[in-house]
Amino acid sequence: MANTSGLSRSLGGAIATIALVSVLSSAATFVTLDQLDEATEARGRSSQTIRALGDFRSAMLNQETGLRGYLITGRDSSLEPYRLGRRALDGTIDRLTALIGGTAAMSALLSDAVTAARTWQTEIGEAALRQAASPATRPEAVRIEADGRGKQLFDTFRDKLDAIEDAQETTRMAQNVRLLEAQRHASLALWAGTLVTLLLCTGIGIAIERLIARPLVRALAFVERIGTGDLTGRLDRTGQDEIGRLGATLNRMTAGLSELARTNRAATADLNAAAAEIRASAQEQAASVEEQFAAVQETAATVDEITHSGAQISKRASEVIATAQAAAQTARSGLRAATDTAKAMEAIREQGEAVAGNIVALSERTQAIGEIIVTVNDISERTHLLALNAAIEAAAAGESGRSFAIVAAEMKLLADQAKAATTQVRGILGEIQRGINASVMLTEEAVKRAAAGKTRTDATVRTIEEMAARVEEGVQTFQQIVASTNQQQLGIEQVMGALQNIRQASQQTAAGTCEVETASANLTELAQNLMALAERYRT
Repeated sequence: MANTSGLSRSLGGAIATIALVSVLSSAATFVTLDQLDEATEARGRSSQTIRALGDFRSAMLNQETGLRGYLITGRDSSLEPYRLGRRALDGTIDRLTALIGGTAAMSALLSDAVTAARTWQTEIGEAALRQAASPATRPEAVRIEADGRGKQLFDTFRDKLDAIEDAQETTRMAQNVRLLEAQRHASLALWAGTLVTLLLCTGIGIAIERLIARPLVRALAFVERIGTGDLTGRLDRTGQDEIGRLGATLNRMTAGLSELARTNRAATADLNAAAAEIRASAQEQAASVEEQFAAVQETAATVDEITHSGAQISKRASEVIATAQAAAQTARSGLRAATDTAKAMEAIREQGEAVAGNIVALSERTQAIGEIIVTVNDISERTHLLALNAAIEAAAAGESGRSFAIVAAEMKLLADQAKAATTQVRGILGEIQRGINASVMLTEEAVKRAAAGKTRTDATVRTIEEMAARVEEGVQTFQQIVASTNQQQLGIEQVMGALQNIRQASQQTAAGTCEVETASANLTELAQNLMALAERYRT
């Protein structure tokens, strides 16, 4: 795995810093919110205590009012406020005890107030109600209620409640101050965290724009130039971070493509030159085959004339034995014709050997072309491997490597076309090689048959020489001359058969030469197509 020590570490550090600032800001906000909750709860408790103190006073006032109303009117309905106030006082005392039970000073004040209230209920309220139950003692009940003792008790618990209320009011004011302070701290924490986060995000954005966005834009422009075939440029940034390593990889890829394009052009030029040489050789061979065919036609005509001459000699020998001089002259003519035939056979043999040499040279050149095709095939395989590596690098680059992936696909297409072209050329060369092998075999057979024809022609020459010598000796040996002439006729017929075979071989050689020329033309066209593909990339 590649070392990602540049951008990944920087971005990771920036994100970690933002996360740390967010956590610290959130922690500060939570602390201030806890303080705010505590202050709010304390202030609410103070407010509840003040309200409970009011309820305490109201309950006592209701009891006093109900007691006075009952003492004045004597009706039981007038005692309803007294009863309600008594019940309400019990609940109020329980609430106050729960609200301020944790504070010793407040608990002492509340205890004194409760004691005063209970004393008023026992010594004033209940005592007056007992005395008021009887008409005889009602004046005593009025005296008890109007006595200063009740007022003293009321003043006592009022003083205690006022002291508690003052303390709670002071506490509430302090909690209000604390609440405002907590709200200010929470606002400061939120604003500070937001500001720091915004500054960090701005810095990270600027860093990303400088370190990532701009280099990626340059890299994408570079890849687009490569896609258009321009392999002359290079990326400047080749550092140790991801963008730098991407630039270095693109530079290496561009260098490889440039080398590949140059190699492909050189190989294509060699292939084109070899195809031109093959075509020229095929044209020369075609010219040689035409000359050979013309020589065979001429020799065939000559042998045909010899055949007619032999027939005439046989006819004249059968009809006119006395014309030995004419027969001798005819024998001499046959000797010259046979000599010419032997020379023509020797020329045919030499031309056949020259054709065989040309075909062997053509075979060697096709083998050289095969080696060039192997080189081209190796280049296409290297191109395919380079395209595979480029595709892997594009996949690793992710979204930024999409244009690079297009270039890799184009490279792979070029490699596949080159490989298909080499396969086609290899098939054409195989056909050429088979045609050359067939031509070699036919040429060798023609040379052998020409040699055999020359041997027979030499025999004919010797026969004619013997015939001419024996004609000079006399008619006595003319029957032998006739037999020799018949034998000569048979030899000439065999020579005609050999010449027909040589003519067929020449026709086959000409057809093979045409196929070689067509294949060389196809090879030239293929070389031009490869050159056009290579010229797409400027190096």
